[in-house]
Amino acid sequence: MISKIVHKSKPITLVGAGDVDTALLKQVISYAPTLVAADGGAVHIRDVGLMPDAVIGDMDSLSGNLKAKLPKTILYPIAEQDSTDFEKCLMRIEAPAIVGLGFLGGRLDHQLAAFHGLVRFPKQRCILLGPDELVFLCPPAVDIPLNVGTPVSLFPLGAVTGRLQGLKWSFDMLDFAPGQRIGTSNEAAGAIHLEMSAPYMLCILPASCFETVLAALTAQTD
Repeated sequence: MISKIVHKSKPITLVGAGDVDTALLKQVISYAPTLVAADGGAVHIRDVGLMPDAVIGDMDSLSGNLKAKLPKTILYPIAEQDSTDFEKCLMRIEAPAIVGLGFLGGRLDHQLAAFHGLVRFPKQRCILLGPDELVFLCPPAVDIPLNVGTPVSLFPLGAVTGRLQGLKWSFDMLDFAPGQRIGTSNEAAGAIHLEMSAPYMLCILPASCFETVLAALTAQTD
């Protein structure tokens, strides 16, 4: 069994090595003050004058200069290559929610790998947040109060049946699967209710919904 490195009763901020908007990072810290870096994500944390609580990863993207300036007590090198740095972090964090910065945008393969990580560890309530959009894995059921007209996209990474309520195009039960049916370009008619039969559905919303989504996911008890 893999031991947890970070244990917190409040949401944490997980910073990856991809592009990170400094203003967005400062905003997120006010909701999730504990800072964990996925390998080279430590650069972004130091750039705003802060120190990560932990740096987890294979350390292949952490420069020698920065590594030498970080306390050895916060470095957690994980040598195995069967998981990404993002996944290494997800396996070792215990918190009601995780807000991930530096995982959207940039290289497409890195984004796809992050989405794979969400599906691989569905019990983690994790929001991947970028300047324009956010992505999270739908839990079995969630209620999110949204403004009328808010864009809502659902994208399955596996076969899943969903109940979609409060959307312009709502359905009592609808089967989704890659290559068969997706649910992009929908919009909210107000508060939405989503139920999923399996942990394979990504939900994509505007970044402006961050606080609302974080509150909805931290309210989850399963």
